[in-house]
Amino acid sequence: MYQQMIFVNLAVNDVAASRKFFTELGYSINEQFSTDDCACVTISDTIVAMMLSTSHYQQFTTKEIADAAKTSEALLGLSAESRTAVDELVDKAVAAGGTAGKVQDYGFMYGRAFDDLDGHTWEIIWMDPSQVEG
Repeated sequence: MYQQMIFVNLAVNDVAASRKFFTELGYSINEQFSTDDCACVTISDTIVAMMLSTSHYQQFTTKEIADAAKTSEALLGLSAESRTAVDELVDKAVAAGGTAGKVQDYGFMYGRAFDDLDGHTWEIIWMDPSQVEG
């Protein structure tokens, strides 16, 4: 069966710094699709984040590029396999230079957020499978 993929393209101020940041979170860089102007971050088999220099990103749009440190452009949600995995990833992000964000704990659902080096907000979420099923 065909697995649809998502490629999230984000404008960043420093591609090398973003590359280092996401590597420190445990993600790999696909060098085949990376250049000095782009780091291709493999989040999973079907999720890829393209960290594009602002000048490279501008080639794909005629719109003004949002400054994610000042305005919300999107909330990027990623699932995690456990509450512990949520905490581990967000703690790694903060240790790598990110900024801790909101914590949401509803018992059956737990999430924490962080902003990356450029202010893009990532929400890491765990949901109790027994509460989601049927």
